[in-house]
Amino acid sequence: MSEKIAFVGVGRMGGNMARRLKDCGYKIAAVYDAHAPAAAELAKELGAKHTKTLAAVTAAADVIFTVVTDDAAQLGVFAETGDSLLTKAKGKVFINCATLTPKTHVEVERRAKKVGAITLEGCMASSIPQARNGTLYLMCGGNKKTFTQMKPILEKLSTALRYVGTTGQAAQVKALVNMVMNINTAGLAEGLGLGHALGLDLNMLREVFFQTGANSQVLKTDGEDMQNRDHSCFFSAAHAAKDSTIAWVLGAEAGINLPLAGATKQQFDKMIALGLGGLDKSGVAELTFKGRHA
Repeated sequence: MSEKIAFVGVGRMGGNMARRLKDCGYKIAAVYDAHAPAAAELAKELGAKHTKTLAAVTAAADVIFTVVTDDAAQLGVFAETGDSLLTKAKGKVFINCATLTPKTHVEVERRAKKVGAITLEGCMASSIPQARNGTLYLMCGGNKKTFTQMKPILEKLSTALRYVGTTGQAAQVKALVNMVMNINTAGLAEGLGLGHALGLDLNMLREVFFQTGANSQVLKTDGEDMQNRDHSCFFSAAHAAKDSTIAWVLGAEAGINLPLAGATKQQFDKMIALGLGGLDKSGVAELTFKGRHA
């Protein structure tokens, strides 16, 4: 555990991953976030340096995790000019965990190679509790040798660690995982919404769903929340909209018609338009239950 580790993006996922690695004995050397107070608070908690520049993050650590919001933010922290993680980055390893388009992971790899640095995708198919407990489902893409080198660290974060393939392929798999999950979420919301409109007992209906072909992981995580309107955010509707868009675009680029993915994207886009993007993805039920949002 000699590696010095840093995090860029210390929201609910990145911050809890940093806490987990600290608990496992790794030195968290530096943290950085566009929202400086969040980074300052976590730095104080973990005994890390709160860096004010991206270049200082790279200087402080051997392995840097990035957990940012979207493609633009990812390309921004790996900018080819100005303050950047690429400054004096030769020999550094960047593990990029945000849900991004595959082409962005490929572009970041290109930029990193240009300065002698290494990248690895660490795409996550889990939520906040798993980040804190080290039980993430991690899908990795990049050089197999780099994956093997980073495996001792990654195994502290994941109980289901999978090497997928070359850079960009982990992002493709993650997009498909979230596409199917989001379709299931929207479908469950419609089923429960229609059951409510028909006057059915929703506790009974959920039990029947559990015992039949309507069962799903989403039913376990979101069904009761949809019924009770408890949309405390573990995976936001805004993220669901972004991820559904990534998958829909991949389908368009591949010449594949994805009508369910398209309809699901429209539902989550509508949530954003109604100001509901900060709700958990279970909040899509607000669009399907009578008497809630139109």
